[in-house]
Amino acid sequence: MTLTPQWLDELRARVTLSAVIGRTTRLTKAGHEFKACCPFHNEKSPSFYVNDAKGFYHCFGCGVHGDVIRWMTDQRGLAFMDAVKELASEAGMEVPAPDPRAAAKAEQQAGLHDVLSAAQDFYRAQLDQPEGAKARAYLASRRFDAHTMERFGFGYAPGGRQALKAALKQFDEPMLIEAGLRIAVDDKEPYDRFRDRLTMPIHDARGRVIGFAARILDADKKDAPKYINSPDTPLFDKGRTLFNLHRAGPASRQSGRIVVVEGQMDCIALAAAGIAEAVAPMGTALTERQLEMLWRLVETPILCFDGDSAGQRAAMRAATRALPMLRPAHSLKIVRLPAGMDPDDLIKRDGVGALEKLLAQPIGLLDLIWEHERDAAPLTSPEDKAGLKARLMAHVETIADRDIQALYRRELTERFSAFAFPRREERAWTPGRKSAPPVPQRSAQQSRRLNHATGAGARDGLSAAILAGLLRYPEELRRHADALAHAPLGDPRFAALVDAVDGGEALETAGLHTILIERGLAPPTPDDYASLRFGFLIEGATPEVARTDLAQAIGLLVERPEVEMALAAATERYERELSDDSEREHRRLLKRKLEIDARVMQMAGATGDSLMKLAAQRMAD
Repeated sequence: MTLTPQWLDELRARVTLSAVIGRTTRLTKAGHEFKACCPFHNEKSPSFYVNDAKGFYHCFGCGVHGDVIRWMTDQRGLAFMDAVKELASEAGMEVPAPDPRAAAKAEQQAGLHDVLSAAQDFYRAQLDQPEGAKARAYLASRRFDAHTMERFGFGYAPGGRQALKAALKQFDEPMLIEAGLRIAVDDKEPYDRFRDRLTMPIHDARGRVIGFAARILDADKKDAPKYINSPDTPLFDKGRTLFNLHRAGPASRQSGRIVVVEGQMDCIALAAAGIAEAVAPMGTALTERQLEMLWRLVETPILCFDGDSAGQRAAMRAATRALPMLRPAHSLKIVRLPAGMDPDDLIKRDGVGALEKLLAQPIGLLDLIWEHERDAAPLTSPEDKAGLKARLMAHVETIADRDIQALYRRELTERFSAFAFPRREERAWTPGRKSAPPVPQRSAQQSRRLNHATGAGARDGLSAAILAGLLRYPEELRRHADALAHAPLGDPRFAALVDAVDGGEALETAGLHTILIERGLAPPTPDDYASLRFGFLIEGATPEVARTDLAQAIGLLVERPEVEMALAAATERYERELSDDSEREHRRLLKRKLEIDARVMQMAGATGDSLMKLAAQRMAD
């Protein structure tokens, strides 16, 4: 149907705004307006005003603003068309007739709602059957009470490939496939999507089932994903859906906050602990649409992601999505959980009070960006520090609001200056003062060989070789994701592959090639590492040997910049202290750096014995 601006203006003019709001909110006459305590946030004195003449409401406390249609969608939780129809009925207006295509789409969606509602009833009933014992045992291990289990509608999908179809025989096969409940592959018989899994219904803002999340119950199925969600359907769009929003939205108006966690189980655990205003994205990074949905509820949602490296990377991805969208008073706050813990772990160990304490002391978006980029790479040279400044300013340039951009630039520039140019204590020169031991000198041939395999100009070759190894053995990505994420590697292709692991992408060679290309990153070619003959790049190498060599190469790639950074600090410390301890530490690190260089040469097919002997000789000298 076509709702013209003129028709919508007529609808607003025919409906008295104060009468609609007054049904659920107590209004008091205040001159030509009405006032009340704001229904969108807690307050003791009225700051919410309704103006019938202008047709809008506004709260001077929280900034919420809208017309009568916005009131019906935000406060009542109705979809836009449902709000329009209800208001039109009250105003005695006829809603324009839909065109045939819109009518068919509406009918299809109504039918899919029936299918998903029936599927939820089936899964819920199966939880109480003998076959659902594993699912009940898992829920018992999570210590969810009966109220929580009933409220979130847990169910069980039987292991049979045709169980759901047999139970929902009143619906045609195409409708079951369209609803995302069945999978059709080429000319084979379709089969149930969710099998032998604990199920959780996903609802829209009106509380209607639009899809399912399902958790694996058999721990032996290591290759299967722990959680799977319904695919995108006419009802379910994972980028536009937040789990538990229909419950968290009303709760957030009372608490004044919304908490975003990583997964559905985290969300349920918080609700069971009394934190009802928690939502979760659908297994992906927060999207721009989801951020807008959050900002319609509160101005500064709190991200409370897991304390592991994947959780912190997810927080940073959300930050980079939010930066271009920032506007006055709207931002994000971030809570850092203890390492290796999710919200449920913390609640079980220390009680909900411990989590509440963290939620009360989040860091800001600017703090997150500063700390992330400061810790992303070694900062031992002017070039390193210039790189830090460039990364910070690159974030700033993405902010569309010019005032916010200017404030971020000023704050980050001041932090960078204080960090990069700290005040240093002046020390008088002492006659006879020693300097740090020199770096061992190599012959021209040795230098060329070492630079070829490990030098600054060839580090891209080593990185390219390892990238090629990861693409050849993509399952190794999951094993090494944390190490690669924490290492100060300059090649953005590593970050792209780690993001694929965090995002639950299928770890397949072709798919990873596509991910790199879609991000504007060229996959490595043999020309990039032609002179480096690592075992994991040799055709016909046994997978076990190749994976071992790849793990060793990654370990060296990750360790080398850390050793170099520590060596630079040790050199500076020795020059400052001139002590035996600092000299021993300097020599130890220098020896380790040369050992790493030699080992890389050996693995790359060069002869590293001479360099190893040279390193030992120089250390002895």
